[in-house]
Amino acid sequence: MNVLENIWDVFWLFFWFFAMFAYLIVLFQVVIDLFRDRSISGWAKALWVIFLVFLPFLTVVAYLLSRGSGMVGREAARAGAAQEAAEDYIRGLSAPSSAEEIARAKTLLDSGTISGPEFTVLKDRALAGKA
Repeated sequence: MNVLENIWDVFWLFFWFFAMFAYLIVLFQVVIDLFRDRSISGWAKALWVIFLVFLPFLTVVAYLLSRGSGMVGREAARAGAAQEAAEDYIRGLSAPSSAEEIARAKTLLDSGTISGPEFTVLKDRALAGKA
């Protein structure tokens, strides 16, 4: 009987450890969302934090019920902005297309900076894929 009780003790230990870990993850997500949300004033944020300190479980449940649907939207908007910024950065680092190189060479030709044969060389390089 003692071994069986020990197994249940271990089971409950794992269960409560998992429940506490899950609660801490939710608590940190709420705090992160609270401080990243620009639509809430500083006083409202301070009140939420005070309640999170003194009544943590009840406050997390209240926050999720009152502002939980907006958490997804705010996180999706943040992820979309980060994705767009990364794509803009990568586009800025990538080599210009052949059409852009030819247009730049044509502008130089029209302004008299380069001659006709130099324009032809630049155009041939652009069309061959050599920058």
